[in-house]
Amino acid sequence: MTRWTLSLLLILAISRSAVANGSGQIIVDKTQLETSPLQNRTFEEEIVPQHYANHPGINAFINDMVAKYDLDAKTLKTLFNQAAYSKTAIKLTLSASKSTLKSWQAYQARLIEPLRINAGVKFWQQSKAALQRASKEFGVPPEVIVGIIGVETLYGRNMGNFRVLDTLTTLAFDYPETHNRAQRMALFRKNLEDFLLWTQNAGIEPRTVLGSYSGAIGIPQFLPSSIVKYAVDYKGNHRIDLRNSPDDAIGSVANYLKQHGWNSGRPVAWRIHEDAGSIGIAQAATNGSPEPRWALQKLLRAGMLLNENSVDIISEAKTPVAVIELPTPEQPTQYILGLRNFYVLTYYNHSFFYALAAYQLGERVRAQMEKSSSIQ
Repeated sequence: MTRWTLSLLLILAISRSAVANGSGQIIVDKTQLETSPLQNRTFEEEIVPQHYANHPGINAFINDMVAKYDLDAKTLKTLFNQAAYSKTAIKLTLSASKSTLKSWQAYQARLIEPLRINAGVKFWQQSKAALQRASKEFGVPPEVIVGIIGVETLYGRNMGNFRVLDTLTTLAFDYPETHNRAQRMALFRKNLEDFLLWTQNAGIEPRTVLGSYSGAIGIPQFLPSSIVKYAVDYKGNHRIDLRNSPDDAIGSVANYLKQHGWNSGRPVAWRIHEDAGSIGIAQAATNGSPEPRWALQKLLRAGMLLNENSVDIISEAKTPVAVIELPTPEQPTQYILGLRNFYVLTYYNHSFFYALAAYQLGERVRAQMEKSSSIQ
């Protein structure tokens, strides 16, 4: 038995042990992985008006809101009498959950392309002051913020035109039949609750708020619960406007990442060599989780080679990493090592594809900025 084979078997044994005792894996909602960015498409919505008038579930929800927050029952009743059932939101949710095509190369090509890169350069130039301030205050590099906003809405071009009241109500009370239906309904019920509280506190008419088919709002596509927890008034006008203020969007994205553990000054991912030994070790060590649990030195001692000239292997020996799998049908699967900051990006969206594409888009925009000497 060769040394490489022995090391590979050792990794497999450790990985299986970690899964067995619950210490080496987190549960990832596979329906949210590697789906196409439907948020960024425009649809003519099909709705059923007044579907929620006298709805038993809505009536119970209203009673809860009155009891918990002392909201006005009559006002809520009137509001939900005008809420519509969104057939389109249901169709798109089902489409996303049933998506089986997982192609990293196709996903990457769709999101990291000249139109998005050039739009990112323009956005960076127009919002340079806010990006620099957010980077200094929260420790998140401008390119990371730019990459996320570019993937989410193409810098505000595709924010969605669904009435958020309708989509959240639909998904909270009529979520389609999927394996995780109860979990998702609870999530959207919480977001509906936070949506009503946020709009009341901000003096916003709930029926006027537009967003994606899943209720995400504005340039950074924050769900209402994220708006309540992480959105900031970065423009300094005493109001938060994620739909019309790039400054607020920039500060809110940076705050979101910081609050989820962004590690300032640290890398997001490391490349590995594509030799058979490194790929074999990566295959054995991946477990579907983005949470870094392998000490880098364990993978290197097993024979994995990094494709990163600037990494000090000695000082980074104990750095925890995760092996990230990037499959493409009928092509060799690619692998990278994700660090803590990659894991933080997956809080924004659980998809490995999303996290890497957002990171790479930001890197490409930064490179284009440096090429044109406009980054300073």
